[in-house]
Amino acid sequence: MPHLPRPTLLALCLSLGLTPLSTTWAEATKPAAEEKPAAAPAVRVQVSERSQDDASGLERQLPEQERQMLQAGDESFLALWLPANTAEAEGVVILIPGDGESADWPVAISPLRRKLPDAGWQSLSVTLPDPQSTAPVPRPAESADKASADTDATAADSASKPEVTGSAGNATPTPESTGEAGSAEPAQASPAESAPTPTDPVALRKAHAERVLARIQAAVDLAEQHKPRTIVLLGHGTGAYWATRYLGERAPADIKNLLLVAPAMPRDFLPSLEETVPLLNLATGDFYYKDKAADRAAAQRRLQASKRQKSPNYIQIGMNALPADLATEQEQLYRRIRGWLSMHREPIEQP
Repeated sequence: MPHLPRPTLLALCLSLGLTPLSTTWAEATKPAAEEKPAAAPAVRVQVSERSQDDASGLERQLPEQERQMLQAGDESFLALWLPANTAEAEGVVILIPGDGESADWPVAISPLRRKLPDAGWQSLSVTLPDPQSTAPVPRPAESADKASADTDATAADSASKPEVTGSAGNATPTPESTGEAGSAEPAQASPAESAPTPTDPVALRKAHAERVLARIQAAVDLAEQHKPRTIVLLGHGTGAYWATRYLGERAPADIKNLLLVAPAMPRDFLPSLEETVPLLNLATGDFYYKDKAADRAAAQRRLQASKRQKSPNYIQIGMNALPADLATEQEQLYRRIRGWLSMHREPIEQP
């Protein structure tokens, strides 16, 4: 190796020694703009209710003159109106579909709303909101006692833990006192501790009932604008429960007729139909299909309750289901409903 002059050797050593330092300094002084921005939190898109999607489909399919947009509180909803095909209408039949059904549901709702105008009745079919929580009712008292017991057990366990010391005899800090290892920040709460408390299912059911009753009230208000001779409330499936509950809680003076078609109870809602229908003391037609043992038993309970309450205006009609011939089944229902309306309805008392 050739001998380098002293100045040249000194310069070479300085350049080799300063190169890592200059690289580190350049990396440390990079502009902040080159750093990757933090990812924005994902925004969850609110999913529309199934009833809203069904209503949107009906708006595209049905003529404009049948559609009515009604207001119930802060929300609007679709209703379907058909005038009577006579010079003077007998009255208005308000049809209330069951859970999962639309204002033009092919079973009961659509056939009746389309055929009743030929019998001299105006028909108004409403859209109900989606059913809400069906979770069982919680027991908050037991949950609070259990949480208190867990807290006491945790405190006792912490007090009984021995202090851990290091090799020099000093107390060694634990992860609970310092947060994560090597960090001076306090420990972060776990996801389970920071998660929001779920909504009470009882409150959800109460809010759902208020929405349903508000929509029925909006439909009644529209019907009253036409000055009808009679208003009939007709509920299909669980819609029979909501019609009954509306009449029991609101007690409208202009509605004296109730029709129940294949009545059913929504899950976790009370009171039952046999407890409420006889107490209304209205002209009531109870149409049920007697092919299923459960439906027959429920109808029998309603009939026995009406006898105990001495409800002479309660009439029960058993029908045969025809699943292989839906058109004939719906025609049978229409003829039975039309017969009841012509013989048993109560007119509105005119001033």
